[in-house]
Amino acid sequence: MVEGHDMINGDKGLDQMLKIEIEGRGRFEVPRGTTIAALLEQAGGKISREAIAAKLNGSVVDLRTPLQDDASIDVVTFDDEHGAEIYRHTASHVMAQAVKNLYGDVRLGIGPAIEDGFYYDFHFVEPLGPEELEKIEGEMQKIIKEDLPLERTEMSRDAALRFFGEQGEAYKVELIQGLPDDAVISCYGQGDFVDLCAGPHLASTGRLKTVKLLNLAGAYWRGDEKRPMLQRIYGTAFPKKKMLDEYLARMEEAKKRDHRKLGRELDLFSFHEEGPGFPFYHPRGMVIRRELEQFWREEHRRAGYEEVQTPIILNRSLWEQSGHWEHYQENMYFTKIDEGDYAVKPMNCPGAMLVYKAGMYSYRDLPLRLAEMGQVHRHEKSGTLHGLMRVRSFTQDDAHIFMLPEQIEAEVDGVMELVDKFYRVFGFTYNVELSTKPEKSMGSEAMWSQATGALHAVLTKKGINFKINEGDGAFYGPKIDFHLRDSLGRTWQCGTIQLDFQMPEKFDLSYIGADGQKHRPAMIHRVVYGAMERFIALLVEHYGGAFPLWLAPVQAVVIPITERQHGYAREVQDSLQQEGIRVNLDDRSEKMGYKIREAQLQKIPYMLVAGEKEEAAGSVAVRQRETGDMGPMPLSEFQGKIKQEIISRGLEG
Repeated sequence: MVEGHDMINGDKGLDQMLKIEIEGRGRFEVPRGTTIAALLEQAGGKISREAIAAKLNGSVVDLRTPLQDDASIDVVTFDDEHGAEIYRHTASHVMAQAVKNLYGDVRLGIGPAIEDGFYYDFHFVEPLGPEELEKIEGEMQKIIKEDLPLERTEMSRDAALRFFGEQGEAYKVELIQGLPDDAVISCYGQGDFVDLCAGPHLASTGRLKTVKLLNLAGAYWRGDEKRPMLQRIYGTAFPKKKMLDEYLARMEEAKKRDHRKLGRELDLFSFHEEGPGFPFYHPRGMVIRRELEQFWREEHRRAGYEEVQTPIILNRSLWEQSGHWEHYQENMYFTKIDEGDYAVKPMNCPGAMLVYKAGMYSYRDLPLRLAEMGQVHRHEKSGTLHGLMRVRSFTQDDAHIFMLPEQIEAEVDGVMELVDKFYRVFGFTYNVELSTKPEKSMGSEAMWSQATGALHAVLTKKGINFKINEGDGAFYGPKIDFHLRDSLGRTWQCGTIQLDFQMPEKFDLSYIGADGQKHRPAMIHRVVYGAMERFIALLVEHYGGAFPLWLAPVQAVVIPITERQHGYAREVQDSLQQEGIRVNLDDRSEKMGYKIREAQLQKIPYMLVAGEKEEAAGSVAVRQRETGDMGPMPLSEFQGKIKQEIISRGLEG
């Protein structure tokens, strides 16, 4: 290969041919300067049709990228990790162009891809109404039909500031000013529309197949409530109409399962102006919460945990010692007691440190597993609050494990087994992520390396597939996160295992080793449910309000056919209540069909009809929520059946 020759100048000698390996397709030879798109077209087949972008020697790039050296290429499709993101990011640019075409005097904010879709923030002179979405969507279709190429250009900082300044794009100017001095500033143009963007993108607008705009929302610029309120337009995009239709059907189902809607209908919880972001549990909601707590306590006792409780308000000095005052202050609430500064705890960890510090331990006492259902408070911005999913007061099912350094891997393994046991009971599958050192952190590189290595080793030994989430660890240590998949295919981060060498150091924790000397314990922070409130919201949506029997606020309802059976129906209710079963009696003067429909709407697992025949036989006619009519059953037999189903938590068979 002769360096310095330029194929664009027409030298097509053999020394200008590049060897390119396409994963799964073999090796190809092409002239230097050939674009990846042209190479894939030469390779033929569906690889060219389905390609969205490519990994060039491991880096994701546009298909319009010219090849300059021998290389290996992995084709990125919609189903790959980056594929859907690139596809939808291009859709956000098309939407921005459509908006600029339709409403000239509009300023652009940002427009990233998000899970299952994209959005773009705009500053309109007059806010848009939802009826405008169809109009914008129509303009997007025109741009897609034009099949405009997306072309990348790079600018100097001064040129970029001048260009966007002349366009009146104040938000883009601010973004450029915030970039490092040595940052590569790139833009993507399609037709006469140019946007500040790092890319990559689809080769042309025509590669988009189906787009759908979903809704409007307000969003403060850069998430700061002191900055201007912009209008955010949400949308989604898929390469096939069938995929879009399936997604919209899932979203429709998600609306029906919205925990805020079902929380009202099933009388589980409420929110009030007197306490925004602070949930009020109703009696039926408390049943679910207490059952979850009881299950948690049973399993933790079996796993060797001891339960503690720590105060909600503690002195400022503790939060300074823990690092929260420096790293987490903006999310905390404060108060004064006897002229001293105190904080309402945003986390349970420092309290657990004091519990450990109050005792004296030898190496024989470790591991020590301290569990706490601890209520915490965090100052969330009002715009981020969302039912039970995002609140200002919640309970974490925390545990802090203090151990010898050589016990780390065994304890992490034990927590993973416990987490798996819990999630199987609820019918969840999950993905695992290992999150590494964030930009804002405390502790030495050596400590971080040791902690991250230990978590990596456990995951590898257990043969668990996991993704590395760079820079998303806690400020005091790396962590393993569990992302649950619900019945609609959505994922939720709940459980976490955080390995921490910092807190024992900061609180001067120690144990007496076999050598009679003081040593520093290692520590794990972990939750299984995560936040109880969020987990309950997740269960409401996962089950669509139809909780499994052991969690159902009302497990059975007795329905007498006529007034003559009211006495027998009360006997049935009393008998079941004596066995600890949550049972109601519906003796209203309503028709049978109406009562059964009401019970179905309330998602009650069992309906027990009591008529003349049932009274004479000491039985009940059993109707189950999902399977329907199960026929008559002696009351004693039904009691045995329902008790066993409750005890097994529905896992039998």
